[in-house]
Amino acid sequence: MADVLLDIRNLRIEATTYPPGEKPMTITIVDGVSLTLEKGKVLGLIGESGAGKSTIGLSPMGYGRGGVRITGGEVILTGRDILKQGKNGIRKLRGHQACYVAQSAAAAFNPAQRLMDQVVESTLKHGLANRAEAQRRAVALFRKLSLPDPENIGKRYPHQVSGGQLQRVMTAMALCPEPDLIIFDEPTTALDVTTQIDVLAAIKQAIHATGVAALYITHDLAVVAQVADDIMVLRHGKMVEAGPAHQIIKEPKQAYTQALVAVHRLEHEEKQPTPKPILSVKNVTAAYGNGILKVLKNVSVEIHPGQTLAVVGESGSGKSTLARAITGLLPPQQGEITFEGRKLSNRLGGRTKEDLRQLQMIYQMADVAMNPRHTVGTIIGRPLTFYFGLKGAERDRRVKELLEEIEMGKGFIDRHPAELSGGQKQRVCIARALAAKPKLIICDEVTSALDPLVANGILKLLLNLQQIEHVAYLFITHDLATVKSIADSIAVMYRGEVVRYGAKSQVLTPPFDDYTDLLLWSVPEMELGWLEKAIAGRKMASAGN
Repeated sequence: MADVLLDIRNLRIEATTYPPGEKPMTITIVDGVSLTLEKGKVLGLIGESGAGKSTIGLSPMGYGRGGVRITGGEVILTGRDILKQGKNGIRKLRGHQACYVAQSAAAAFNPAQRLMDQVVESTLKHGLANRAEAQRRAVALFRKLSLPDPENIGKRYPHQVSGGQLQRVMTAMALCPEPDLIIFDEPTTALDVTTQIDVLAAIKQAIHATGVAALYITHDLAVVAQVADDIMVLRHGKMVEAGPAHQIIKEPKQAYTQALVAVHRLEHEEKQPTPKPILSVKNVTAAYGNGILKVLKNVSVEIHPGQTLAVVGESGSGKSTLARAITGLLPPQQGEITFEGRKLSNRLGGRTKEDLRQLQMIYQMADVAMNPRHTVGTIIGRPLTFYFGLKGAERDRRVKELLEEIEMGKGFIDRHPAELSGGQKQRVCIARALAAKPKLIICDEVTSALDPLVANGILKLLLNLQQIEHVAYLFITHDLATVKSIADSIAVMYRGEVVRYGAKSQVLTPPFDDYTDLLLWSVPEMELGWLEKAIAGRKMASAGN
């Protein structure tokens, strides 16, 4: 038998919930899952939110999030069942034999401490090396992870490096104690595509160079295909399918896995534009800091009725700033914005109630876009009262109609946001925008935090609503796969400028400008070995310019 590092047998994990006004309930989060992981191998855990991925991934550290407890099974790491080690034994294990890389590095670092102090902390605490040796290890890892200025980057604070760099520093922190196992929990989900490919490549190289075993948790099958030797697909706390990466990608046996694979193959057929645009942005320049920092530079785009303009680019390219300018939250220094042929006031306060009604926005993080104390009925009902004066039974009737339109049903009207899934929360935000009967909706990264199947459901819903309501969308995203699924036209942004613009078929057809070429090379494909090809392609493109 191969050299097994981690052996999880019939794992069962439960949690207690406390519904308002009801008795506490016990729910099963992980139901009888078993897996093995060999030394030097990577096992990908994939599935939608609530599938149990992170809960299973954290079990080798003997850890359960609030209210979660392991109630059955065995978790054997390096020959010992960690569930029998007691609190002191588990403390010695964490940060030594098993280390963790979180999804959001920005939230995981102490902003008041320098990076080096945090990277070597666990190594020093467990007595695995003295400070000089720990710092030498850290610098070697910074170099291995392709971080800039590896000898000195540790002197910086977390806010002084980019998101992609911070994620790689966190990987160095996990590798520094030279553990047997690392748990990667969605380490690239919050990154744009060009940064994601660099982080993925760095993680893969570090895993191979150190020989550490890894659990790689993600909802993106295309991403996990680049780093995993084997893949386990999970749903509702149970294993759906498991096997070698090539089998799961090329010949999935179960319907759910087949659906996950199919998500990456969706493409929306573009529509021909109408003669007159509904929104026109002409030569808009905008800046922060009293006009000092220019973030939009001479931007011009158009959106036509009933169609979708996708605005694409990496973090900091100006996508969301363009949305702020269009909505009046950031008044342009130059240029003008017209809606249905009339010039809009540059400032939000100068716009009419009708202007506000016809141009709505759906935000990336549905969690923070809704008042947690309000019911779904209240959240959707507020624009009905504000714009149309609807109250009482008449308002409730329209709220129920909107809930049916977003495929949720009237039974959700009295629920609070905490009682909804991520996809349901985003649907409620869509219904709130639709309640105003707008002609244009700005969608700001509305699917980036969602699992592929949930995100696919949101995209299909938006397309169906577009046909029914003839609403136009400005769809902001860094994901070109999403663009293919929804866009009629595309604007590629880079450092505040539009570098490529036109119909989807035109923008995605070569020859490409350098930046669009880079974006296209950076979109993960459902293909084993794609990462190496992409890195080689980027190097060739750079050498040719």
